[in-house]
Amino acid sequence: MAERPFWQVKSLAEMSAEEWESLCDGCGRCCLVKLEDEDTERVVYTDLACHMFDEGTCRCRAYEERLREVPDCVQLTPETVQKIDWLPPSCAYRRLAEGRDLPDWHPLITGDPESVHRAGASVRDRVEALDGGFSLVLMAENDMDGLMARIAEWPEEDVPDEGRQPDEGRHD
Repeated sequence: MAERPFWQVKSLAEMSAEEWESLCDGCGRCCLVKLEDEDTERVVYTDLACHMFDEGTCRCRAYEERLREVPDCVQLTPETVQKIDWLPPSCAYRRLAEGRDLPDWHPLITGDPESVHRAGASVRDRVEALDGGFSLVLMAENDMDGLMARIAEWPEEDVPDEGRQPDEGRHD
């Protein structure tokens, strides 16, 4: 009998730091500028990414320093994952918190960090990293139309596993 992978036997809180970090599929959507409608509380994504986002790798340019360099960067933890409503449906942290398994295209399943990009789950080649001195507040105050024009249509449904519909869960 094959041993089950750590994400199927451990809760998010039980994972080591290395296991936790390996859950990130590298989609980059958490690094996008998001806007919340004050009336509906609906969150929309833009095609603008944090100035520390590397558009080619879909990773942070200085991950270890990100919380110091970007004060509003949100550090994902088992607790915050339960509360954040803007994580994409395909996010491994969100999926596991909801009792679902990783998608078939996840790099931990495929062994290939490029599989997230081939599946169409990442923002690679579809976003622009902000300049280091960019101010979202100033843009919102001075060019709301420009900011609204940057709202992008990202999938609000899960990125399906190959050969399965988005709502089909794993039962193995």
